[in-house]
Amino acid sequence: MNLDMTKLEPLLGTMVNELGAAANAALVLIGDKLGLFRALAAGTALTPAELARRTGAHERLVREWLASQAASGFVTLDKHTGKFSLSPEQAAVFADEESPFLMTGGFHSLAAVFADEPKLAEAFKTGKGVGWGERCNCLFCGVERFFRPGYKANLVGEWLPALDGMVAKLERGAKVADVGCGHGASTIIMAAAFPKSEFVGIDFHEASVARAREHARSHAGGKLANVRFEAARAQDFAGSGFDLVTMFDALHDMGDPVGAAARARKALKPDGALMLVEPMAGDTLTDNLNPVGRVYYAFSTSVCVPASLNQDVGAALGAQAGEKRLAEVCRQGGFTRVRRAAETPFNMVLEARP
Repeated sequence: MNLDMTKLEPLLGTMVNELGAAANAALVLIGDKLGLFRALAAGTALTPAELARRTGAHERLVREWLASQAASGFVTLDKHTGKFSLSPEQAAVFADEESPFLMTGGFHSLAAVFADEPKLAEAFKTGKGVGWGERCNCLFCGVERFFRPGYKANLVGEWLPALDGMVAKLERGAKVADVGCGHGASTIIMAAAFPKSEFVGIDFHEASVARAREHARSHAGGKLANVRFEAARAQDFAGSGFDLVTMFDALHDMGDPVGAAARARKALKPDGALMLVEPMAGDTLTDNLNPVGRVYYAFSTSVCVPASLNQDVGAALGAQAGEKRLAEVCRQGGFTRVRRAAETPFNMVLEARP
Protein backbone atom coordinates (compact mmCIF):
# COMPACT_ATOMS: atom_id res chain seq x y z
CA MET A 1 0.00 0.00 0.00
CA ASN A 2 1.44 3.36 -1.05
CA LEU A 3 0.33 6.20 1.22
CA ASP A 4 0.74 9.89 0.56
CA MET A 5 2.19 11.17 3.85
CA THR A 6 1.25 14.76 3.00
CA LYS A 7 -2.37 13.60 3.17
CA LEU A 8 -2.01 10.99 5.90
CA GLU A 9 -0.27 13.16 8.49
CA PRO A 10 -2.96 15.89 8.56
CA LEU A 11 -5.65 13.19 8.79
CA LEU A 12 -3.86 11.57 11.72
CA GLY A 13 -3.58 14.97 13.39
CA THR A 14 -7.30 15.46 12.98
CA MET A 15 -7.99 12.05 14.45
CA VAL A 16 -5.82 12.79 17.49
CA ASN A 17 -7.89 15.90 18.11
CA GLU A 18 -11.08 13.91 17.59
CA LEU A 19 -10.06 11.18 20.00
CA GLY A 20 -9.09 13.74 22.62
CA ALA A 21 -12.40 15.55 22.23
CA ALA A 22 -14.40 12.34 22.46
CA ALA A 23 -12.44 11.09 25.46
CA ASN A 24 -12.89 14.42 27.26
CA ALA A 25 -16.62 14.66 26.61
CA ALA A 26 -17.54 12.50 29.59
CA LEU A 27 -15.24 14.59 31.77
CA VAL A 28 -17.01 17.79 30.71
CA LEU A 29 -20.26 16.14 31.74
CA ILE A 30 -18.78 15.20 35.13
CA GLY A 31 -17.46 18.71 35.61
CA ASP A 32 -20.94 20.07 34.98
CA LYS A 33 -22.73 17.55 37.19
CA LEU A 34 -20.33 17.92 40.14
CA GLY A 35 -20.15 21.70 39.96
CA LEU A 36 -16.43 21.78 39.18
CA PHE A 37 -16.78 24.38 36.44
CA ARG A 38 -19.09 26.52 38.57
CA ALA A 39 -16.67 26.43 41.51
CA LEU A 40 -13.84 27.57 39.24
CA ALA A 41 -16.01 30.39 37.95
CA ALA A 42 -16.57 31.82 41.43
CA GLY A 43 -13.73 34.29 40.95
CA THR A 44 -10.83 32.78 42.89
CA ALA A 45 -8.11 30.65 41.32
CA LEU A 46 -7.92 27.27 43.05
CA THR A 47 -5.44 24.48 43.52
CA PRO A 48 -6.67 20.94 42.86
CA ALA A 49 -6.92 20.36 46.60
CA GLU A 50 -8.94 23.54 47.11
CA LEU A 51 -11.31 22.66 44.27
CA ALA A 52 -11.74 19.17 45.68
CA ARG A 53 -12.61 20.51 49.14
CA ARG A 54 -15.01 23.07 47.72
CA THR A 55 -16.91 20.48 45.67
CA GLY A 56 -16.59 17.43 47.94
CA ALA A 57 -14.69 15.50 45.29
CA HIS A 58 -11.57 13.31 45.48
CA GLU A 59 -8.42 15.41 45.17
CA ARG A 60 -6.40 13.03 43.00
CA LEU A 61 -9.20 12.66 40.47
CA VAL A 62 -9.83 16.41 40.50
CA ARG A 63 -6.15 17.03 39.78
CA GLU A 64 -6.27 14.75 36.75
CA TRP A 65 -9.55 16.28 35.63
CA LEU A 66 -8.05 19.76 35.77
CA ALA A 67 -5.10 18.58 33.68
CA SER A 68 -7.44 17.23 31.02
CA GLN A 69 -9.49 20.45 30.93
CA ALA A 70 -6.39 22.62 30.76
CA ALA A 71 -5.04 20.53 27.89
CA SER A 72 -8.36 21.07 26.11
CA GLY A 73 -8.31 24.82 26.70
CA PHE A 74 -11.43 24.63 28.83
CA VAL A 75 -9.81 25.88 32.08
CA THR A 76 -6.86 28.23 32.61
CA LEU A 77 -3.68 27.17 34.41
CA ASP A 78 -1.45 29.74 36.09
CA LYS A 79 1.98 28.18 35.54
CA HIS A 80 3.52 30.23 38.34
CA THR A 81 1.06 29.36 41.12
CA GLY A 82 -0.22 25.99 39.88
CA LYS A 83 -3.77 27.24 40.37
CA PHE A 84 -6.68 26.93 37.96
CA SER A 85 -9.49 29.28 37.03
CA LEU A 86 -12.02 30.08 34.31
CA SER A 87 -11.70 33.14 32.13
CA PRO A 88 -14.93 35.11 31.62
CA GLU A 89 -15.27 33.46 28.21
CA GLN A 90 -14.72 29.96 29.60
CA ALA A 91 -17.26 30.66 32.34
CA ALA A 92 -19.82 31.80 29.77
CA VAL A 93 -19.47 28.50 27.89
CA PHE A 94 -19.12 26.06 30.81
CA ALA A 95 -20.53 27.53 34.01
CA ASP A 96 -23.01 30.38 33.69
CA GLU A 97 -26.57 29.03 33.52
CA GLU A 98 -27.79 32.46 32.37
CA SER A 99 -25.28 32.73 29.54
CA PRO A 100 -26.55 32.51 25.95
CA PHE A 101 -23.28 30.75 25.14
CA LEU A 102 -23.62 27.88 27.63
CA MET A 103 -22.77 24.63 25.78
CA THR A 104 -22.71 21.94 28.47
CA GLY A 105 -26.23 20.74 27.68
CA GLY A 106 -24.95 19.17 24.49
CA PHE A 107 -22.71 16.87 26.52
CA HIS A 108 -25.71 15.50 28.43
CA SER A 109 -27.23 14.60 25.06
CA LEU A 110 -23.97 12.92 24.05
CA ALA A 111 -24.25 10.64 27.08
CA ALA A 112 -27.62 9.48 25.77
CA VAL A 113 -26.20 8.90 22.29
CA PHE A 114 -23.51 6.58 23.63
CA ALA A 115 -25.90 4.83 26.01
CA ASP A 116 -28.29 4.14 23.12
CA GLU A 117 -25.64 3.11 20.58
CA PRO A 118 -26.84 -0.54 20.46
CA LYS A 119 -30.38 0.63 19.64
CA LEU A 120 -29.03 2.97 16.98
CA ALA A 121 -26.94 0.22 15.40
CA GLU A 122 -30.04 -1.98 15.22
CA ALA A 123 -31.98 0.89 13.64
CA PHE A 124 -29.35 1.09 10.91
CA LYS A 125 -30.10 -2.55 10.11
CA THR A 126 -33.89 -2.43 10.29
CA GLY A 127 -34.73 1.16 9.30
CA LYS A 128 -37.39 1.21 12.01
CA GLY A 129 -35.76 4.07 13.88
CA VAL A 130 -35.59 4.60 17.63
CA GLY A 131 -38.65 6.02 19.39
CA TRP A 132 -38.28 9.20 21.43
CA GLY A 133 -39.66 7.40 24.47
CA GLU A 134 -37.08 4.63 24.03
CA ARG A 135 -34.14 6.98 24.51
CA CYS A 136 -31.99 7.37 27.61
CA ASN A 137 -33.58 9.99 29.87
CA CYS A 138 -30.51 12.24 29.81
CA LEU A 139 -31.28 13.02 26.16
CA PHE A 140 -34.38 14.99 27.08
CA CYS A 141 -32.59 17.04 29.75
CA GLY A 142 -29.65 17.57 27.41
CA VAL A 143 -31.84 18.85 24.58
CA GLU A 144 -33.49 21.36 26.90
CA ARG A 145 -30.19 22.54 28.42
CA PHE A 146 -28.57 22.89 25.00
CA PHE A 147 -31.34 24.96 23.40
CA ARG A 148 -32.64 26.91 26.42
CA PRO A 149 -29.76 29.47 26.52
CA GLY A 150 -30.45 30.47 22.92
CA TYR A 151 -34.17 30.73 23.58
CA LYS A 152 -33.60 32.90 26.65
CA ALA A 153 -31.25 35.17 24.72
CA ASN A 154 -33.27 35.54 21.52
CA LEU A 155 -36.90 34.46 21.78
CA VAL A 156 -38.50 37.49 23.43
CA GLY A 157 -36.02 40.14 22.36
CA GLU A 158 -35.33 39.11 18.75
CA TRP A 159 -37.42 36.30 17.32
CA LEU A 160 -40.95 37.22 18.30
CA PRO A 161 -40.43 40.89 17.33
CA ALA A 162 -39.33 39.65 13.88
CA LEU A 163 -42.85 38.32 13.26
CA ASP A 164 -45.14 40.93 11.74
CA GLY A 165 -47.30 42.48 14.46
CA MET A 166 -46.99 39.52 16.82
CA VAL A 167 -45.56 41.24 19.89
CA ALA A 168 -48.45 43.72 19.95
CA LYS A 169 -50.91 40.81 19.88
CA LEU A 170 -49.06 39.03 22.68
CA GLU A 171 -49.02 42.17 24.81
CA ARG A 172 -52.77 42.66 24.35
CA GLY A 173 -53.55 38.99 24.96
CA ALA A 174 -53.14 36.21 22.41
CA LYS A 175 -53.62 32.47 22.27
CA VAL A 176 -50.48 30.43 21.57
CA ALA A 177 -49.75 26.73 21.02
CA ASP A 178 -46.13 25.62 21.44
CA VAL A 179 -46.01 22.28 19.62
CA GLY A 180 -43.20 19.86 20.39
CA CYS A 181 -42.48 21.76 23.59
CA GLY A 182 -40.39 19.06 25.29
CA HIS A 183 -39.61 20.12 28.86
CA GLY A 184 -41.36 23.43 28.27
CA ALA A 185 -38.47 25.90 28.23
CA SER A 186 -39.75 27.86 25.23
CA THR A 187 -43.36 27.84 26.46
CA ILE A 188 -42.43 29.10 29.92
CA ILE A 189 -40.15 31.85 28.58
CA MET A 190 -42.99 33.19 26.44
CA ALA A 191 -45.62 32.86 29.16
CA ALA A 192 -43.46 34.76 31.64
CA ALA A 193 -42.87 37.57 29.14
CA PHE A 194 -46.51 37.99 28.09
CA PRO A 195 -48.79 37.53 31.13
CA LYS A 196 -51.94 38.63 29.26
CA SER A 197 -51.59 35.83 26.73
CA GLU A 198 -52.56 32.16 27.08
CA PHE A 199 -50.00 29.45 26.28
CA VAL A 200 -50.41 25.72 25.87
CA GLY A 201 -47.36 23.49 25.46
CA ILE A 202 -47.97 20.32 23.47
CA ASP A 203 -45.75 17.25 23.16
CA PHE A 204 -46.39 13.61 22.32
CA HIS A 205 -43.90 12.39 24.97
CA GLU A 206 -45.88 12.18 28.21
CA ALA A 207 -42.81 12.09 30.45
CA SER A 208 -41.61 15.37 28.96
CA VAL A 209 -45.05 16.91 29.47
CA ALA A 210 -44.93 15.90 33.13
CA ARG A 211 -41.50 17.50 33.45
CA ALA A 212 -42.73 20.67 31.76
CA ARG A 213 -45.55 20.92 34.30
CA GLU A 214 -43.01 20.62 37.12
CA HIS A 215 -40.93 23.40 35.58
CA ALA A 216 -43.99 25.64 35.29
CA ARG A 217 -44.92 25.04 38.93
CA SER A 218 -41.41 25.94 40.07
CA HIS A 219 -41.17 29.09 37.94
CA ALA A 220 -41.76 32.34 39.83
CA GLY A 221 -42.94 30.46 42.90
CA GLY A 222 -45.70 28.68 41.03
CA LYS A 223 -47.38 31.96 40.06
CA LEU A 224 -47.22 31.41 36.30
CA ALA A 225 -50.95 31.01 35.71
CA ASN A 226 -51.16 31.53 31.94
CA VAL A 227 -49.50 28.29 30.83
CA ARG A 228 -50.54 24.66 30.71
CA PHE A 229 -49.20 21.50 29.08
CA GLU A 230 -50.93 18.67 27.22
CA ALA A 231 -49.81 15.36 25.75
CA ALA A 232 -50.83 15.17 22.09
CA ARG A 233 -49.42 14.59 18.62
CA ALA A 234 -48.44 17.50 16.41
CA GLN A 235 -50.71 16.36 13.59
CA ASP A 236 -53.91 16.13 15.65
CA PHE A 237 -53.62 18.25 18.82
CA ALA A 238 -56.81 19.84 20.11
CA GLY A 239 -57.84 23.47 19.94
CA SER A 240 -58.43 26.26 17.46
CA GLY A 241 -58.41 30.02 17.20
CA PHE A 242 -54.70 30.37 17.92
CA ASP A 243 -52.92 33.61 17.08
CA LEU A 244 -49.56 31.85 17.02
CA VAL A 245 -48.34 28.28 16.73
CA THR A 246 -44.67 27.70 17.47
CA MET A 247 -42.40 24.72 16.89
CA PHE A 248 -38.93 24.98 18.41
CA ASP A 249 -36.29 22.62 17.00
CA ALA A 250 -39.02 20.02 16.61
CA LEU A 251 -40.50 19.89 13.10
CA HIS A 252 -37.54 18.01 11.60
CA ASP A 253 -37.89 15.31 14.30
CA MET A 254 -41.52 14.61 13.44
CA GLY A 255 -42.58 11.64 11.38
CA ASP A 256 -45.25 13.64 9.56
CA PRO A 257 -44.06 17.26 9.33
CA VAL A 258 -46.54 18.09 6.56
CA GLY A 259 -49.35 16.78 8.76
CA ALA A 260 -48.04 18.90 11.63
CA ALA A 261 -47.95 22.00 9.42
CA ALA A 262 -51.47 21.28 8.15
CA ARG A 263 -52.78 20.92 11.72
CA ALA A 264 -51.11 24.19 12.69
CA ARG A 265 -52.70 25.90 9.67
CA LYS A 266 -56.14 24.62 10.64
CA ALA A 267 -55.67 25.63 14.29
CA LEU A 268 -54.70 29.23 13.47
CA LYS A 269 -56.89 32.27 13.08
CA PRO A 270 -56.96 33.68 9.52
CA ASP A 271 -54.40 36.32 10.53
CA GLY A 272 -52.32 33.95 12.69
CA ALA A 273 -48.77 32.75 12.12
CA LEU A 274 -46.65 29.63 12.44
CA MET A 275 -43.16 30.27 13.81
CA LEU A 276 -40.64 27.55 13.05
CA VAL A 277 -37.31 27.63 14.87
CA GLU A 278 -35.06 25.12 13.16
CA PRO A 279 -31.32 24.36 13.14
CA MET A 280 -29.33 26.70 10.92
CA ALA A 281 -28.64 25.01 7.58
CA GLY A 282 -28.11 25.73 3.93
CA ASP A 283 -30.10 23.98 1.24
CA THR A 284 -27.36 21.63 0.03
CA LEU A 285 -24.93 19.23 1.64
CA THR A 286 -21.96 21.32 0.57
CA ASP A 287 -23.51 24.37 2.22
CA ASN A 288 -23.47 22.53 5.54
CA LEU A 289 -19.97 21.08 5.56
CA ASN A 290 -18.86 23.36 8.38
CA PRO A 291 -18.48 23.07 12.18
CA VAL A 292 -22.13 23.86 12.97
CA GLY A 293 -23.40 21.54 10.25
CA ARG A 294 -21.07 18.84 11.52
CA VAL A 295 -22.62 18.95 14.99
CA TYR A 296 -26.14 18.94 13.61
CA TYR A 297 -25.50 16.13 11.12
CA ALA A 298 -24.08 13.99 13.93
CA PHE A 299 -27.06 14.52 16.21
CA SER A 300 -29.40 14.18 13.24
CA THR A 301 -27.97 10.76 12.47
CA SER A 302 -28.13 9.55 16.07
CA VAL A 303 -31.31 11.26 17.29
CA CYS A 304 -33.46 13.18 14.79
CA VAL A 305 -33.73 10.84 11.81
CA PRO A 306 -34.20 7.70 13.97
CA ALA A 307 -36.98 9.49 15.89
CA SER A 308 -38.79 10.43 12.69
CA LEU A 309 -38.41 6.96 11.15
CA ASN A 310 -40.06 5.49 14.25
CA GLN A 311 -43.25 7.53 13.69
CA ASP A 312 -46.08 7.46 11.17
CA VAL A 313 -44.97 8.53 7.66
CA GLY A 314 -41.31 8.69 8.71
CA ALA A 315 -40.38 11.68 6.53
CA ALA A 316 -36.94 11.92 8.19
CA LEU A 317 -36.24 15.55 7.28
CA GLY A 318 -33.14 15.61 9.45
CA ALA A 319 -31.64 18.52 11.35
CA GLN A 320 -30.11 20.04 8.21
CA ALA A 321 -33.20 20.13 6.03
CA GLY A 322 -32.60 23.75 5.01
CA GLU A 323 -34.92 26.68 4.43
CA LYS A 324 -36.10 25.60 0.96
CA ARG A 325 -37.25 22.15 2.14
CA LEU A 326 -38.85 23.54 5.30
CA ALA A 327 -40.74 26.16 3.31
CA GLU A 328 -41.97 23.41 0.98
CA VAL A 329 -43.30 21.48 3.98
CA CYS A 330 -45.16 24.59 5.14
CA ARG A 331 -46.70 25.14 1.71
CA GLN A 332 -47.75 21.49 1.48
CA GLY A 333 -49.44 22.04 4.85
CA GLY A 334 -51.52 24.92 3.47
CA PHE A 335 -49.43 28.02 4.11
CA THR A 336 -48.95 30.45 1.24
CA ARG A 337 -46.28 32.82 2.57
CA VAL A 338 -43.04 31.67 4.17
CA ARG A 339 -40.04 33.84 4.96
CA ARG A 340 -36.91 33.77 7.09
CA ALA A 341 -37.64 36.24 9.87
CA ALA A 342 -34.46 35.93 11.95
CA GLU A 343 -31.37 33.81 12.46
CA THR A 344 -28.45 33.04 14.77
CA PRO A 345 -25.36 30.90 14.13
CA PHE A 346 -27.34 27.91 15.45
CA ASN A 347 -30.94 28.58 14.41
CA MET A 348 -33.11 29.99 11.65
CA VAL A 349 -36.57 31.38 12.35
CA LEU A 350 -39.23 30.98 9.67
CA GLU A 351 -42.59 32.75 9.66
CA ALA A 352 -45.40 31.02 7.78
CA ARG A 353 -48.72 32.69 7.09
CA PRO A 354 -51.99 31.33 5.64
